[in-house]
Amino acid sequence: MRNSNKLKIIPLGGMYEIGKNMTIIEYRDEIIVVDCGLTFPEEEMLGIDIVIPDISYLIKNQEKVKALVLTHGHEDHIGAIPYILQKIKMPIYGTPLTLGLLENKLKEHNLGAVDLNVVRAGDNVKIGKMEVEWISVNHSIPDSCALAIKTPLGYVYHSGDFKVDYTPISGEVIDLQRIAKIGEKGVIAMLGESTNVLREGYTISESKVGETFKRIFSAQSGNRIIIATFASNVHRVQQIINAAENFDRKVVLSGRSMLNVTETAQRLGYLKVKKGTIIDIKDMHKYKDEDLVLITTGSQGEPMSALTRIAYGEHRKIQLTPNDVIILSATPIPGNENDVSKVINKIMETGAKVIYESLTEIHVSGHACQEELKLILTLVKPKYFIPAHGEIRHLLKHASIAEDVGVKKENIFIMENGNCLELSQKEAKFTADVPAGNILVDGLGVGDVGNIVLRDRKHLSEDGLIVVVVSISKSEGKVISGPDIISRGFVYVRESGDLMDDARKVVKATLDKCDSKSITDWSSLKNNIRDDLKGFLFNQTKRNPMILPIIMEN
Repeated sequence: MRNSNKLKIIPLGGMYEIGKNMTIIEYRDEIIVVDCGLTFPEEEMLGIDIVIPDISYLIKNQEKVKALVLTHGHEDHIGAIPYILQKIKMPIYGTPLTLGLLENKLKEHNLGAVDLNVVRAGDNVKIGKMEVEWISVNHSIPDSCALAIKTPLGYVYHSGDFKVDYTPISGEVIDLQRIAKIGEKGVIAMLGESTNVLREGYTISESKVGETFKRIFSAQSGNRIIIATFASNVHRVQQIINAAENFDRKVVLSGRSMLNVTETAQRLGYLKVKKGTIIDIKDMHKYKDEDLVLITTGSQGEPMSALTRIAYGEHRKIQLTPNDVIILSATPIPGNENDVSKVINKIMETGAKVIYESLTEIHVSGHACQEELKLILTLVKPKYFIPAHGEIRHLLKHASIAEDVGVKKENIFIMENGNCLELSQKEAKFTADVPAGNILVDGLGVGDVGNIVLRDRKHLSEDGLIVVVVSISKSEGKVISGPDIISRGFVYVRESGDLMDDARKVVKATLDKCDSKSITDWSSLKNNIRDDLKGFLFNQTKRNPMILPIIMEN
């Protein structure tokens, strides 16, 4: 078989990490991209808003890119699209809610005409030499699908994010029959999500949360209820609204993303709400506490979220009282535990009651546990298996499960972002890696903040800044004024007068050592000031502030 007829699978995100999901399926001179997500910055990424995949390989091969196909509408699968479209134009295929949420993002970014194509579960779309079929699965957002990508070498099955829920809130049960038929036709490779692979058994049905809400609403009949959840969890929002309507409560929405997602879901028919149930936050004062339910963002303790502003008394419309019951209907994402704990503690200081997952069943996952993963692997029967969407511990565990259900160990591949797996009917092997990594988004800047800038930010955050200002006559080579020293985040100047005076003397001594020629060589002069002052300050304080000499010419 000629090399040009081989199939390549290249993940650009979602490997060794949770989030930023993006995978390339390449056959000959054609590329289909699956999902295009973001992730949120780690603690050391100071000032960074979001992180998106490096698409250098796609830019270099953009004439091959035929389409972007989407599994569902969560941020870690569609959040990077507005940034990627600024570099590459391509048709996008997704289910109605997925594209509805995407359209909101495209408007926010003022992107012009984008080639959006609505598909539904069961649809097949021919894209070049390949064909993509969307298969209905259950997840924590409606319209979620797995993808069966038909290639000349066989199917590539991409699980998307899924669970097996036999009693879903809306939509259909996962189409296990169609998944099994795809398996019978021949699946050369499967990419399987691994988010919940460390949990044994089965994921609890979303309908269980609805029963919990009813019990809580019944027990808190005299209280105002505030529920924080993911805005994109339309099923959860539907159950809260159902409970509110059962107990004759009005619903107030708080948080921009909550308003946007709810409006889109209602418009497309994915959220059923009786007329008059949802009221404007401005009209909240017209009702008694026991007649209200507030649904808000901020279940992860995000600093600028509605719940955090409520907890710290900074929300313009909502103030907590001891008569409030706050429900956190979400599990903290790994790394967010401290932020969530701070918000819970701050709420409790007001005398309000907090109910969270460890106390009752108010959240279930949207991801498959071990027995569900085994079921899908058994139905798909892939020749080659690639665990995806997880940290290394998740990927290794999923590989072990695949081996247990009959996939040959040599046919299981643990991949990193940028790895290129080349497949044929006879073999699969790694070939040369492609560029992959993180592109950092800070405000309007995309990719202009790199390791050096992050290092400087970390330096500033830990040790502060010293600015040395000197005015020099370049013609005479003499100091006219200064040195003046400004401290920010290093020491409190009013209580460190002696240290600042001594620092000026050190800089003055440095200037006095320079002759008229070297004093006009500003690069050398700045280095000398920086080195001498750095040594002095470290000896005096054992701190290492960033030193920024500023020389002005007169």
